[in-house]
Order: sequence, then structure tokens, then C-alpha cells
Amino acid sequence: MKSRPRLLSAALVVALLTGLLQLGFGAPAYAAPPGIPTASAARTQLAALTVAASTHTTTYDRELFPHWSTVSGSCNTRETVLKRDGTSVVTDSACASTSGRWYSPYDGATWTAASDVDIDHMVPLKNAWISGAWAWTTSKRQSFANDLTNPQLIAVTDNVNQSKGDKSPDSWKPSVSSYHCTYARMWVRVKYVWSLTVTSVEKSALSTMLGTC
Repeated sequence: MKSRPRLLSAALVVALLTGLLQLGFGAPAYAAPPGIPTASAARTQLAALTVAASTHTTTYDRELFPHWSTVSGSCNTRETVLKRDGTSVVTDSACASTSGRWYSPYDGATWTAASDVDIDHMVPLKNAWISGAWAWTTSKRQSFANDLTNPQLIAVTDNVNQSKGDKSPDSWKPSVSSYHCTYARMWVRVKYVWSLTVTSVEKSALSTMLGTC
């Protein structure tokens, strides 16, 4: 007699699904930020970036980058990105998100409360400062901090964003390794569009990440 196949335990199924999500398989659909280049274009743009050491490392102040500007009516940049990156997002009369679902590609988590989600600056404001933004006008820094045209803003898990802080890819990467390709493409695009410099170790890390594409 043929033996019947054993059913997988619920715990094993959960473990397998979690593993697949961490590898990037079966990840929920979500709205990607605009302007993400192809891997080939990102490699070309990375090669064109100026390699230089960080400067003005002790003069950064977050207030030098006015952020969450009004986009339309009562909607600011944060609320605009929450609505863009989420699914079934409902907002109140003040444009605050009252319900919806947000998938964080950095760690594979899904949230239903906007309070659990941060809007990450792909290239952190301090990193921008030490790689060239120190010489910009306040108006240009404001445009950078609220850039909705390029892949500079993305909704992610709040404590993951806080863990990233102002770190560059040589010091911090998303825990979902399959997202490294997209992350590097986004980072390179922002630096390229805004003519920011990269350090040698940053460039090396980006090149390695693009190699996973």
C-alpha cells in the first residue's frame, strides 16, 4: 500500500512562508516610488558619480532641510507618500490616513496603522548634507527633502527606518536581501539626479548590491 503524504504542521508552514517573504518571494504588491532606473542605467549613473570624502560632518542640522511641505490642500508630503505607497488608504478631512495597508519592502512587514509607518528619505538628509547639500540654498534642500519625482521617499516600518538612521549602504542594508538591487538603484538615482558625491566604500557597497540584480 502506498503511504499517505504527511501534512505539514502549521508551525512549519508559517516558518516556510516567513522564509519566502524574507527572500522576497510572495511579497505583497505595493506601489514603488517613481523614477527607479534599470540596473544597467544605475550602473552607468554610479560610474558617473564623483567619489569624495564626506565633508561638513559636524555642521548638519535637520532644520536646514524643511520637510513635509504642503502638497495640495491639507495634504503634506508625508500623507501624500502614505497614500501613494499604501493600498485601500482612507483619509479624513485633514488628509490624515485613518485606515489602509502598508507593505514595508525593507523588512517584509505589513501594517494597518499609519502610526507604524515612517517615510524614509532614501538618501538620508544628513548623508545629503555631507555629500554636497551643505552648499545648497535652503530652498533646494527643501525640494530634496520633499522630492516626489525621484525615488527619494518611501513608506517603511518605523523602527526599521530609525535603525537605518543616516547610514549609507556600506553601513546599513534592508534585511530583505532580494530588495538590495532595488534599494541600490534608488540610492544611485537620487545621488545622480541631485549631483551628490559618494565615498569609496559607499560606491563599492552599491556596486556589490547592483551585482545582485
